[in-house]
Formats: sequence, structure tokens, C-alpha cells
Amino acid sequence: MNDIICAISTPPGMGAIAVIRLSGKGSIAVADTLFVSPSGKRLADAKANSVLFGEIRFNNEVTDEVLVTVFHAPRSFTGEESVEISCHGSVYIQQKIIEALIARGVRLAKPGEFTRRAFGNGKFDLSQAEAVADLIASSSQASHRVAMNQMRGGFASKLAELRDKLLQFVSLVELELDFAEEDVEFANRQKLYELTEEIEREIDKLARSFQLGNAIKNGIPVAIIGETNAGKSTLLNLLLNEEKAIVSDIHGTTRDVIEDTVNINGVTFRFIDTAGIRHTTDTIETLGIERTYQKIAQASIVLWMIDLTTPTEEINTLAQSIIPKLVDKHVLLLLNKSDLLSESEREEKQHLLPELKAERLFISAKKRQNTDQLQQLLLKAADIPQIGEHDVVVTNLRHYEALMNALEAVRRVKEGLDTGITSDFISQDIRECMFYLGEITGQISTDEILGNIFSKFCIGK
Repeated sequence: MNDIICAISTPPGMGAIAVIRLSGKGSIAVADTLFVSPSGKRLADAKANSVLFGEIRFNNEVTDEVLVTVFHAPRSFTGEESVEISCHGSVYIQQKIIEALIARGVRLAKPGEFTRRAFGNGKFDLSQAEAVADLIASSSQASHRVAMNQMRGGFASKLAELRDKLLQFVSLVELELDFAEEDVEFANRQKLYELTEEIEREIDKLARSFQLGNAIKNGIPVAIIGETNAGKSTLLNLLLNEEKAIVSDIHGTTRDVIEDTVNINGVTFRFIDTAGIRHTTDTIETLGIERTYQKIAQASIVLWMIDLTTPTEEINTLAQSIIPKLVDKHVLLLLNKSDLLSESEREEKQHLLPELKAERLFISAKKRQNTDQLQQLLLKAADIPQIGEHDVVVTNLRHYEALMNALEAVRRVKEGLDTGITSDFISQDIRECMFYLGEITGQISTDEILGNIFSKFCIGK
């Protein structure tokens, strides 16, 4: 924490500009040894949060004309003295400036080290720090809103409120232990029971939001299934607007799962093209079909594509193996190659698989017919609620696991109150619930946990 660290904070490669960030006590003095202003003004004399124009000179040569922003502690992202150098985006220029900084004793930052220093300096808690990574990775309006809400402290405030309520009661319960011989009761058991019920509801609500949060963060899983040559890969390529999957008239071309994401009106979908389902003796194709069934189980939405040129008897036979696996799935039945049928033939096919409760849509993936209607049906099926500015949605698996542990602990408190167990056991369970809530925000953490979390950040953040 005492070293001066540096890193390129803009994406790797060449662009119009690049930003090189320094942080740590002495950052301004180090930058001053390289920076030359036309007016002769030094960075050390600059006001906080001000920008100066000048040159970076290294080994008596001008490396680049730059803008340098100066931040004084604690009014910076990390809470430390910091400098940001905005230079031209040449890879050569970026590396020369980094080389110059290292020559002056600055070391390269590790992944997430700037954010870890911000956490260590109390600029925000651990859940807010993790939200920084989510904000950078956000690819939709919903994921951006959820990350912003968490970074502003909405989640942390809710957890702090729950911990404070528990702390007040556990203090009274533990005070009773000091007067065990007098058999006094400081903590009203009825009020404690009501509190545990309230906290149980709040934690359960947060934990249940993880399903929505996971879909927002990682994309709603959509499995594209059907027989071989039904047009699944053609549809995937159409939805992604690129030739992601091989399209061929040969049956069994797709033998493995192909996945990619696309944003539709602010909602991220993760489309999964699967192997065509049919009876086969090919070992590899059989493995692909097994994976198809696995992806159906994992999907929230299933797009079942039916080739309308296939005889109805074959479709009904295939349905016997597929329909049992679609329980609790939102299914869209896509009647493909409809351009090859007459109006009367389409009317007849409209009533395919009457036992399946699913919305039906005639499409032609090859000719891009009715794809706009398909997108609207996908948005309807996703049913992503509008995320408000103060809505708390859990998107992080670590947070979800901690909430489930806290929920289990608070339920043990309720059970203990019901059965009349002694105060020391009640106190232990309350403390355990507080521990798991504090683990989310970093009030209780270890170097191992912190190292694991911040190692997943990009370098320069």
C-alpha cells in the first residue's frame, strides 16, 4: 500500500488517446520529473483536480504532448495522491511512458489494485468495489442500472441496517449472560422474534432477487432446439448478425453447443445453438444431443424450431422425447420454412402439438421473415422488470451464498426462540448472521478473499 503504482487504464491496443494512472504518496513528484509545461509550472504547484498541458520527456527526448490531471489525497478514486496522464494512443508512446515511470521506482499495478486501495482507504465497501467491475462489464441498460445502484451503496445500506438491528439485540442478549445467576432478561423475546421474522423476509427477498440479477448480468439463457436441419444455426446467425454457426444441408452438422450474447432493446440474451435431436448411432452426435438436453434444463426460454416440411408423424414422434423436458420453461414454438407452404398448409400446421402450451410464430430464418415479431416475443418472455434507482438486485454469486448462510443462521435464531434454548446459543446464531452480512460488505474479510475478488479485475482499475 506504500508503493507508487502505475498502469494503462484504457483498453489494450492503439486508439486516439490512452490514460496512464499513478497512485500512491509521491506520485505527483515522480510525474514532475517527466513533465515539462510551456509555462514552467510544476505539477506540485497545481491545484487539486486540475489539468495541465505539457510534454513528457524521457532520456532528453520528447515522448509526447500530454494532459496531466492532478488529484490530492483523499479526493481521488483511491483516496491517495494520484496522477492521470492522457497521451496519444500509440502503443509505443504508452510503453515509453510506463518505462520512464518504472525507471523512477514506480511499479506496475496488479489487477484491481487501484480499486483495492480505494476499498482499503474507505472510499467504498467491498460490495461497492465489486460493483465497479460489474459497471465496466455492463452490456445492457438493466445491468448498468443494477451496477450503478450497488456502487452508490444501496445494497450496503440495506445490509448495514439489518446488521445494526441485530447488533442492538445481541448486545442485550449477551448482557444477560453477565447476570446469569440473577436470571434477568434484558432482551424482549417477543420483539426479538418479530425482528428475526422481519430480517428473514428481507434477506429472503434479497436472495430471491439473485435469479433476476444473474439473468441481467450474464444474459437470459435461450436454448434453440429442434430436429436436425430445422434451421437452428441459421436462426442463431440471424439473431447474432454474424456467421457464428456452420449452416449446411447435411444432417448433424452441429454436434456441440455454440453460445453467444446479443442485446435486444436493452436486455441481454445468451443464445445457445444445440445439436439437432434425432435417433443416431454416431457417438459424437449422441454426446451433442445429451448436451442439448442439459442446456434445455439450464435455459429460461426455449425456442423450439420445427421444419414445416417435416411430416407431422415425425414431429409428433420427436415431441415425445422433448415435451417432458419443457416443464416450467417458457417455450416459443417457431414454425420455420413457412415460405415454402401455401396459406391452407400453414393453417393446418398452426395446430401442431396441441398438448404444448406455447406461443407459435411462423418464420423463415433463411429469408428473415417475422424476426422482428420474434424479438418482441423474446422480450415479453424475458419479463425483465424496470429497475428503479433505489432497487437492490443481487447479481454476485458470492453475495448470494453469504445471504443464504445468513438466512440459515437467522432461521436458527427463530427456531431457538421457539424451543426456548439458552441465550448463549441465541447469541451465537445472531453473531453468525451478522458475520455473513458483514462478509458481503467487507466488514469481515480475509486477505485470501480480497485477493480472489480483486484478481478478477482488469489491470488499471
